[in-house]
Amino acid sequence: MSQSNRYTLGELAGLLDVTLEGDADCLVTGLATLSEAGEGQISFLSNPAYTQQLKSCKASAVILTEKAGAAFAGNRLISTNPYVTFARATQLFDSTADHAAGIHPTAFIAASARVAADVSIGPHAVVEDDAVIGAGCRLAAGVVIGRGSQLGEGVRLYPNVVLYHSVSLGDRVVVHSGSVIGADGFGFAFDGEKSIKIVQLGGVRIGNDVEIGAATTIDRGALQDTVIGDGVKIDNQVQIGHNCVIGNHTIICGCAALAGSVTVGEYCIFGGGSGAVGHITVADRVQVSAMALLHKSVTEAGMVSSGTLAAPTAEWKRNALRFQQLDSLTKRLKDLERKVD
Repeated sequence: MSQSNRYTLGELAGLLDVTLEGDADCLVTGLATLSEAGEGQISFLSNPAYTQQLKSCKASAVILTEKAGAAFAGNRLISTNPYVTFARATQLFDSTADHAAGIHPTAFIAASARVAADVSIGPHAVVEDDAVIGAGCRLAAGVVIGRGSQLGEGVRLYPNVVLYHSVSLGDRVVVHSGSVIGADGFGFAFDGEKSIKIVQLGGVRIGNDVEIGAATTIDRGALQDTVIGDGVKIDNQVQIGHNCVIGNHTIICGCAALAGSVTVGEYCIFGGGSGAVGHITVADRVQVSAMALLHKSVTEAGMVSSGTLAAPTAEWKRNALRFQQLDSLTKRLKDLERKVD
């Protein structure tokens, strides 16, 4: 039987739904990379570029495909998708400290707030009027839950997460430290002399099983809510503007930025540092390359890229100069085509 993140390979094979080739009684206490793993640890191979490391790998077992199994002489956990199996294994060895149910004496809970009996609320956290905190939630130190905001069951908020008023989180949402959800969207009207603030009257609705990285901001809607679908994963330092709608299971990588009123389909991927101008629509299953900027709607699934590829500086400068000449070159080419015709 497993005890405190200790499993036999036989137990792991059952829990991970994979086939074991080797010693079912071998004890495993953790995970490591192919190059660093030692006795009592398991590793995985998902990228063929690392196959050569199997020869010297000292792991007690390796997660790999049946095709790659012959390259490792030790215990093998055969999987059709080693990376997914590895992800599930990390959950079995999670060492994140949990907190017992209870409310720290320095926390402030408004009298009109509704808080389930088994929640954990850390030091100096604030839960404002009419907020609802569901069963099994964990609110770390310094978390602020604004007026009328609602948390589903099993939500985990790390230190100093701030939810403004009228923000709704579904079940099992995770938000990492320093993120702000429900701040005002960037809305102003210029009257000829100064900018007049457009009060943001909407809220934010976040679905189930969403994870949001550290220092990410999701703005509230101007009139309607900003909406984040089920299973969406958002990396660190991402900006999502007001009234955006993000479809289920979309992934948004670090430092991406979406301007207001962008609608993104399901199962999309925005690479690191990518972005989108406001008021466009992105179809389901679109992949946006890192650093790419979407300046118009994308109507079909597939990969979208923009910008220029990295090159030695001297070569890049020459190409940049040629970009400035494209318009004149195009006109000259058309002139030549007319003469030939």
